[in-house]
Amino acid sequence: MTLLPALFISLLSVLVYAFLFRGFRSVLFRSNWEEARQRKVYNRTLIVVICWAALLSVLALTGFFNDFTHLPPRLPFVLLLPLPFVLIIAFSPVGTELLRHTPPHWLVYLQSFRILVECLLWISFLRGLVPVQMSFEGRNFDVLSGLLAIPVGYYCLVKKSWPRSLVVVYNIIGLGLLVNIMVIAVLSLPTPFRYFHNGPANTVVTTFPFIFLPGMLVPLAYAMHIFSLRQVVGRDGGSQI
Repeated sequence: MTLLPALFISLLSVLVYAFLFRGFRSVLFRSNWEEARQRKVYNRTLIVVICWAALLSVLALTGFFNDFTHLPPRLPFVLLLPLPFVLIIAFSPVGTELLRHTPPHWLVYLQSFRILVECLLWISFLRGLVPVQMSFEGRNFDVLSGLLAIPVGYYCLVKKSWPRSLVVVYNIIGLGLLVNIMVIAVLSLPTPFRYFHNGPANTVVTTFPFIFLPGMLVPLAYAMHIFSLRQVVGRDGGSQI
């Protein structure tokens, strides 16, 4: 019953991050850095991401995240631990320099992967793996972030026929929708803080490879929102493209 969703999340995570690093390599090439520095930054970033994915995998396979006897629950740490690093990168000199060379529509376009994430959650709901509130048939409206990504990115940042301020609105709404499903996911865990008591409890996202959803894809989504906001409203982060 879990084979198709498991293959889906595994393939989606690999493809999204492969696409991300392809774009990252292009941004480094656009910078004025010497080749050795480009290679160093790329390799270090790749190693960090691989190590994080490996750590998530090992902990999930050993049942670390599936232990709900300890409080606070461990899943929120997976969701939020990358956040301070994302903020540090966004406002660091290196991050600011790279954002200058990043086409701003790329950061918005990438959010379209959330359409597939919502399809995954819907399939998981149909197969009895997650409760209805985590799908777009329930309380999860995050699919809107994915559906709006291409038109907002194109008409605001490429064609420039829509106000650039709509990108700020899009990113703020996207972050709000992301917080909404994150809260729903935590309140659906089988803990004393559980609010949604309909079955099944939200335990599948604590297992391998579903841990990649909260541990890899959710941080990527809020990172792209933060980087995009840094570009559009940041004093030094605007793109020169």
